[in-house]
Amino acid sequence: MKNEGLFVSLDIGTTSIKVVVAEYANNQLNVIGVGNEISKGLSRGVIVDIDETVTSIKNAVEQAEKKANKKIKNVVVGIPGNQISIEPCHGMYGVTSEDKEITDSDVQNVFAAAKVRSITPDREIISIIPEEFIVDGFDGIRDPRGMIGVRLELYANMITGPKTVVHNIKRCVERAGLVVEDMVVQPLATASVAMSKDERDFGTILIDLGGGQTTASVIHDDQLKFVYVDPQGGNLVSKDISIILNTTMDNAEYIKREFGCAIPEDASDEEFFPVEVIGKDEPMRADEKYLAEIIEARLVQIFETVKKALDQVEARDLPGGIILTGGGSAIPGIIELAEEIFELNVKHYVPEQMGMRHPIFATSLGLIKYTGEQDEINLVAKKQSVKNRQSEPKVIPIQERKQPVVHTEPTYVEEEPERERSKSQSFFDQVKQFFQSIFE
Repeated sequence: MKNEGLFVSLDIGTTSIKVVVAEYANNQLNVIGVGNEISKGLSRGVIVDIDETVTSIKNAVEQAEKKANKKIKNVVVGIPGNQISIEPCHGMYGVTSEDKEITDSDVQNVFAAAKVRSITPDREIISIIPEEFIVDGFDGIRDPRGMIGVRLELYANMITGPKTVVHNIKRCVERAGLVVEDMVVQPLATASVAMSKDERDFGTILIDLGGGQTTASVIHDDQLKFVYVDPQGGNLVSKDISIILNTTMDNAEYIKREFGCAIPEDASDEEFFPVEVIGKDEPMRADEKYLAEIIEARLVQIFETVKKALDQVEARDLPGGIILTGGGSAIPGIIELAEEIFELNVKHYVPEQMGMRHPIFATSLGLIKYTGEQDEINLVAKKQSVKNRQSEPKVIPIQERKQPVVHTEPTYVEEEPERERSKSQSFFDQVKQFFQSIFE
């Protein structure tokens, strides 16, 4: 573990809002409080009613505070994968210290240089994930601080999201009386607990089957490479049950949880359960196999849609297979169904911490682990982001700048040979004019 102290995660989901309080001590993660409140004000992962969302957040925070016996102020917030964009970025900065030793300030400045690029007004930078630093042409450097160099470069991935989504989340958190300590894209957070380091390096698919939507992510070289969001989730399974069996959504959710199965062959047509039918006084009887057929039909549709998106980037060729998590993945038989559809090895991730042994808490736990185990370089970059938010400097578009963003030593200027050729050409022109004057 890289950092010690108290961490609080806030996972704003479509069906529920989770707050987890945990502390890192002696290289061990200890969960000391959990809050779980029914979510109101969200649809398919996006906030549609700020007031109702704020109320749900407050209730979840109160539950966690009572169990942890601590006052919650700062939270790490998860950002959903909706319309997330991942693109490479590059920053370069001339080291300014007299002895040319790279410091925290130089690292912060090269991160700032990587962020200076044109993005559309409707998008916002969520995070910069570094891949490598280059010092005077020497690449593959993870932490350049303390090294001697003149030119510092950064190659990273920039993650941006819709400004509306990010702004609404910030507004709800602030109105709930909390402070956003950090924002983390949910697939990155979940992968930090659901995958091993080798799985993240070699390449693995993560499918988070949530209540309002299903998010498929590809992690490769320990970087988030691809995110796809299907607006179908566990709620649609319950809705199908509700419509076909003519019962309420609450009853349908209960039936799915208590009697549901994803594979009809594993269910029995001789095992019955009561169903409270709307408009009738007496409950009807339905068999488990019929229920499994309803569930299977929707899950097959979700998995087939996700499969097509993954095949567009050839993600199924990666060796890590698939890790399935999220509240919707708790249905018995879903792993076998997923293996049949995706034709890959599928594992199920469920947190092991006491009071959190349900896949619905995967993202909440991941937010804490991702933040608590960040290395020093990311922490230094985070300080720069906080400083930028406080000062909010005016960013001048590249086309309008009169001087380069990054100043380097003259030895790195590539235009010198061009200027030398220009001087040589002028000399030959003078000679030509001289001989012409003689012949005239």
